[in-house]
Amino acid sequence: MNVALGGTFDPVHDGHRKLFERAFELGDVTVGLTSDDLAAETRHVDRHVRPFDARRADLDDELAALADEYGRSYDIRKLESPTGIATEPQFDVLVVSPETEDGGQKINDLRAEGGADPLDIEVVDHVEAEDGDIISSTRIVKGEIDEHGTPTPDRDGRDAK
Repeated sequence: MNVALGGTFDPVHDGHRKLFERAFELGDVTVGLTSDDLAAETRHVDRHVRPFDARRADLDDELAALADEYGRSYDIRKLESPTGIATEPQFDVLVVSPETEDGGQKINDLRAEGGADPLDIEVVDHVEAEDGDIISSTRIVKGEIDEHGTPTPDRDGRDAK
């Protein structure tokens, strides 16, 4: 199966890793990584996002290890629009988090308009931090938690660079 997922992935955390693991369980994976412009447009919270090349290098490190573990292939492609690569007909499955499930339905509507079969939408639940809230990149960047969800009360967060 050909599996798609997308995001900004800055920084990569255990919630993202759960998405990636599920994707590799299902098949070969293509990850759409938001361009710098799209990353700024799609943020729900105003925060610093590292440049595309830095995010891509970190993502590549994460995916390479999982691809080896699962015996799968992967590709990272730049996303220039919110619906990104998932409207392309070669994909069978879209892996999403609960807050992006509606976007998956929108993608299936676009695929139907273009004559492509709908994607199976695989929703992967959030990963909770030790404080009971979800692990998110925004919380990590703010300095509330680390990538594994451990509280980091002595950290100030990420400066814009």
